[in-house]
Amino acid sequence: MNARYGRVAMGLHWLMAVLVIGMIGWGMWMADLPKGPERGWAFGIHKSFGLLALMLIVVRLGWRLGHRPPPNPALSDVEARLANAAHHLLYVLLVVVPLMGLTSVNFTKYPLKFFGVTLPKPGWPDDALNALFSSTHKFLAWTLAAMIVLHIAAAIRHALRRDGTLQRMLPGR
Repeated sequence: MNARYGRVAMGLHWLMAVLVIGMIGWGMWMADLPKGPERGWAFGIHKSFGLLALMLIVVRLGWRLGHRPPPNPALSDVEARLANAAHHLLYVLLVVVPLMGLTSVNFTKYPLKFFGVTLPKPGWPDDALNALFSSTHKFLAWTLAAMIVLHIAAAIRHALRRDGTLQRMLPGR
């Protein structure tokens, strides 16, 4: 059995997984809502959880910087390099996607609220900047979704190989 991740790393991983997959699904659902109170409510929830995701990824990165992942002897050198590159891209996207969403919100006429608490916005209403950052947010969110699918596919591959890689991030024995 390969060395396992610690409880904090596992907890942050699975909490982020649920939050981010939920955010992607919610974002896809809310994008098709007609303008009105339901759409405004849905966007407010998305913004609040997006800010929460951004805070959580900062905590996760802080933890990760102080706690290196355990070595995985089941991977070849090429697999290890590919896994490292994929994980780095996931981390970049987990930071940049919510930042682009937050930046987009700063250029709307609507207030930025975190679960009902109004937060200051450094931006101003600007349709062109809002559209630019909103489009970037959507494109990168789809990129993140693709990377998540790749990540899950790799986990399934390791489960089928029974090489112990998947068990490193699963709770329990």
